[in-house]
Amino acid sequence: MLNSSKSPLLLSAMLSAVLGLTACSSPSSENTDNAAAESSATADDKLDTKFVTIATGGASGPYNIIGTALSEVYAKTFGVNSKTQTTGASVENVNLLTQGKVDMVLALSDVVTDAVDGKNNFDKPITNIQQIAVLYPNVVQIVTTKDSGIKNIEDLRGKRIAVGDQGSGTEVNARTLLEGFGITYDDITVDYLGFAEAADGMKAGKIEAAFFSSGLPNSSLMELEQGLDLQLVTIDQDKLKEIIATKPYFKTFEIPAGTYGNDAAIPTAAIMNALLVSSDLSEADGYKLTKALFDNLDGLKTAHQAANDISLESANTGMVAPIHPGAKKYYDEQAAK
Repeated sequence: MLNSSKSPLLLSAMLSAVLGLTACSSPSSENTDNAAAESSATADDKLDTKFVTIATGGASGPYNIIGTALSEVYAKTFGVNSKTQTTGASVENVNLLTQGKVDMVLALSDVVTDAVDGKNNFDKPITNIQQIAVLYPNVVQIVTTKDSGIKNIEDLRGKRIAVGDQGSGTEVNARTLLEGFGITYDDITVDYLGFAEAADGMKAGKIEAAFFSSGLPNSSLMELEQGLDLQLVTIDQDKLKEIIATKPYFKTFEIPAGTYGNDAAIPTAAIMNALLVSSDLSEADGYKLTKALFDNLDGLKTAHQAANDISLESANTGMVAPIHPGAKKYYDEQAAK
C-alpha cells in the first residue's frame, strides 16, 4: 500500500508521464517532423566560425560602406558576430588577414598581386590568403582645381600631391601610375593623406592635387565638389595600355560625365577589388559566405552605388589570388544551372 504522504507526488509523476506519452503519440508527429526540419535548417545556416570581422578602409569610403552592409548580412543570415574594422585599406588589410586578426578583407588587385608575389610592400610571398570574389572596379580619380593649370597626369610633376594613406591601395596604384608616366616621388612633394584628410587639404589650399582610388562616386569628392571648383585629371589611354602590358591588373576606364559636375567623360585607370579570406576558412564556410554575398547583392547595391558593378557572371574572372574551394564550389554550381 502506498504511503499517503508520497502518493500525491507519485500520482503527479504518473500523470505527467501519461500526458507525455499522449503528446508523443498524438497526430502531431507532423509537428515533430517540422521541428526536426527547422532544427536541421538552422544547423545548415550555421558557420563553423563564430566571428566574421571584415577589414575595410576609411570610414567614409565605399569599402567601409559596402563592408558594413555585408557584415550585417552575415550577422542576420548566420547569427555570427560580424562587424567591420576601419583600416588604412589594402596593404594593412592583407597583413591583418595574414596575421589572423580579421576574417575577411577588401583589397585592390594590384596589392594582392604584390602580396602573392612577395613584392613591394611584402617581404615574401603570402601563402595563406584566398579569394572568394572579384568585386567592382576601383577607379583612379585624380582631382585638382580648375585654376591649378593641371590637366593631365604629366602635369603633376613638381606639385604637392596627396597620394592616399601610406601603404593603402590608393597610394600603391598612385605610385605605380606616376612611375609609368616617368614621375617618381622625388619629382613631387608627397603627402600621405586618406580621403577625408585629402579633401580637407584641397579645401585649405595645402595640396595641389590628390589621388582618390575608390568606387564611384566617392563621398569625400562629392562633398568637396560642393565648395570647390573641381577639375578631374586625365590619364592618356594609349600610355596606360603600355603600362597594362606589364601591370595587367589595371584597365582603361572613363569617369562618366556628370559624376562630379564634369561635362565630359574623363579617361582614367581602374583596378578591380578583391574579396579575400584566410585559407584556414573551411570549405563549407567559404561556400556559405560566397552564396550569402550574391543572395543579398541587391542590398549591397542599395548601400553604395559602386556595388552595382558586382556581378555573379564576372565574380570569378580575373582573380589574382588562389580561389577558396568553397567559393569555387559555389561558382561551379551556378555555372551548371
